[in-house]
Amino acid sequence: MATAVTPSPPKAGAPAAPAARRRRTGATPRRLPYLLIGPAALLMLGFIAYPVLSVFYYSLRDHNPTKPWRNGFAGLDNFTRVFTEDPQFWDTLTFSLKWVVVEVALQLLLGLALALIVNQTFVGRALGRALVFSPWAVSGVLTSAIWVLLYNSQTGITRYLADAGVGEYGTSLLSDTATVFPAAVLAELWRGVPFFAILILADLQSIPKDLYEAAEVDGAGRVRQFLHITLPHLRDAIVLSTLLRAVWEFNNVDLLYTLTGGGPAGETTTLPLYIARTSVDAHDFGYASALTTVAFVILLFCSTVYLRLSKFGGENR
Repeated sequence: MATAVTPSPPKAGAPAAPAARRRRTGATPRRLPYLLIGPAALLMLGFIAYPVLSVFYYSLRDHNPTKPWRNGFAGLDNFTRVFTEDPQFWDTLTFSLKWVVVEVALQLLLGLALALIVNQTFVGRALGRALVFSPWAVSGVLTSAIWVLLYNSQTGITRYLADAGVGEYGTSLLSDTATVFPAAVLAELWRGVPFFAILILADLQSIPKDLYEAAEVDGAGRVRQFLHITLPHLRDAIVLSTLLRAVWEFNNVDLLYTLTGGGPAGETTTLPLYIARTSVDAHDFGYASALTTVAFVILLFCSTVYLRLSKFGGENR
């Protein structure tokens, strides 16, 4: 008959090896994600924090490499110059706000329309979606080069319009103060509309089909379905996309710089383009840093107010 063997109790003072091992193995998985992303997080912090802090630092200084004898601490003099002594700041800020409002509004409307179209089932839908989204894959410099060629007075669309009896030969849409803004807006629309179409289409595909079927049973038409089902579900996507695109359009430099260079007569000079000229051309890095700090505060304030008013992330009502 087998006899049960009673395990001997652990000796006094001996470590509980299994329990300690469990504590070590349980702590390691919890820390492992942070250890893995730690190096990347430190690099991102360095690449982001250092430029931001250096801009704040130089905004309080007179710093011009071509005139080192004038460099030194300036306090708030640069900010006083921004708000009281520089009318070009207000002109460029006004144009920047105009550019953002017009571009974001038109891109949102056209992007929403395109998303609703390509969300339908039709022959060649995959090809249609690829054509709609393809401008977003083109770089900003290449987009600018394409539209520079299109607006060329000798080989662009104005020549063909002149051949058809519309306008005169040799005219340039980018050199006329009456047409330069619509021409620049059209070029940026070609690049920006797909951004809204992509985000809105992704959110459209997440709307349950049962809601539309129930609305049809209740007698709701296409317009009522759009107003009471589609738009409420797209609210967060619209808020987020408009905010992101507004920030990007406010900081737009490449397209306007390539198309117009801020001209003619400064008609298309945005605040970031003015900052670039002040720093790169005039080498006035202290004043350019003050302008950048003011622009950062404006964007931060407007973004916070916009998110609060739109109740982003809240429940749809």
